[in-house]
Amino acid sequence: QVQLVESGGGLVQAGGSLRLSCAASGRTFSTYAMGWFRQAPGKEREYVAHISRSGMSTWYADSVNGRFAVSRDNAKNTVYLQMNSLKPEDTAVYYCAATYKTFVSGDPSDFGSWGQGTQVTVSS
Repeated sequence: QVQLVESGGGLVQAGGSLRLSCAASGRTFSTYAMGWFRQAPGKEREYVAHISRSGMSTWYADSVNGRFAVSRDNAKNTVYLQMNSLKPEDTAVYYCAATYKTFVSGDPSDFGSWGQGTQVTVSS
């Protein structure tokens, strides 16, 4: 399994931006599709976005489409989530996840490896 470590979370005002990073261990990073999820207090884990192995294809939840952008650098074993125009409802712990699956939905059960999460708080 790949080990994942997120970073880049913090406190930001509404309308601001943050970039999350997720560093992966191992030499097989390019064989994983990568996803981002988030979980707010008292709520279920929610799909945010995911990116194909090559980085050529990306998908987004409707709630973040047009504001967030997922990208990856396979040479650096890192996936990123650029978050712009942040809203208070984006406040959550953000997790990155990895999967070997070719066809991936927004279901967390598609992903077998998870990071520990990074807190994002958006103040109004």
